[in-house]
Amino acid sequence: MTTVLAAGDRFIRPQLFRDELHAALGAEVQVKTLELPWPDIPFGTVGNVNEASGDEQLLIDALVGCDAMVTQLAPVTEKVLAASPRLKFIGVSRGGPTNIDLAACERHSVTVCNVPGRNGPATAEMSLGLLLAVLRRIPATQRTLENGVWDGSFYRADQVGLEVEGTTIGLVGAGAVGSRLATALHAMGATVLVYDPYLPDQALQGIVERVQGVEELLQRSKVVSIHARLTEKTANVINARSLNLMPRGSYLVNAARGGLVDYAAVAAALTTGQLAGAAFDVFPTEPVDFSHPIFDAARKGLNVVMTPHIAGASAQTAIRAARGTATELARFLGGEPLLAQLTECAKVQA
Repeated sequence: MTTVLAAGDRFIRPQLFRDELHAALGAEVQVKTLELPWPDIPFGTVGNVNEASGDEQLLIDALVGCDAMVTQLAPVTEKVLAASPRLKFIGVSRGGPTNIDLAACERHSVTVCNVPGRNGPATAEMSLGLLLAVLRRIPATQRTLENGVWDGSFYRADQVGLEVEGTTIGLVGAGAVGSRLATALHAMGATVLVYDPYLPDQALQGIVERVQGVEELLQRSKVVSIHARLTEKTANVINARSLNLMPRGSYLVNAARGGLVDYAAVAAALTTGQLAGAAFDVFPTEPVDFSHPIFDAARKGLNVVMTPHIAGASAQTAIRAARGTATELARFLGGEPLLAQLTECAKVQA
């Protein structure tokens, strides 16, 4: 009998993990549960890992007697691993396992897997929603009605937005999210450009035009949407210089990671009119710093659409995440190769 800790939270509930574990493994597993307080309490840094919920001692106590764990945000640190000698498998139900010390897991011979693409459909749909909202100024027009104003000025030639059809839209990254968004935008009549050095040669043929660099994409695109993973090389890939490469009056969308964009530069570009609008689901720091210039731009009535990092928040995302970890544990226990095994070297691609 394998004992598994289902360390869920208030999005991917422990009961969901448990149900998927029993569906995949039946009576082969005994499941203990732990509920972490995210998202009601924001995640943060715990020990040497980031985007974690709960604390090390809480997890150590819960892992007593456990051979495996499935989780989204539990803080797996050297301290936790040293205190949990029976633990041999961790299924982390997210794409980027920043809450897992992968190097320490290797030292302790703990196998780690993730669930890449779990929120691909949800985030692609949200990115499309943000794009449409900023192009057509949907939140701004709603606010006028909420304030009891019928504002006809949104039909002025200098106020109307763009249609997707006939617009050149550039995507930085075309993985699980970007590829879905590219397909949707192509179906809506956009010309879709993609920069992604990791995209297979035959992928998205007939749907996108691939360009050789970010600069070319920016120069040719009226709308740019970011879908890259945050690394040292991609940090602030959108900055003051790159924004000035875009046609004047362009639009920017980011539902990937806040660190990919210099938000102060975006606020300045909105003020000068270099950008006609920007839409964000992610921010440089979360919870956000409301004194940041991007919020000043929004308060001044500039075309900024913002949501609080909810692009992946769908019921289906939670199910895919829990099911993915259960499937991987079944493969691990059955001696099969894992679909998404992680090592320290693989962390950047996660």
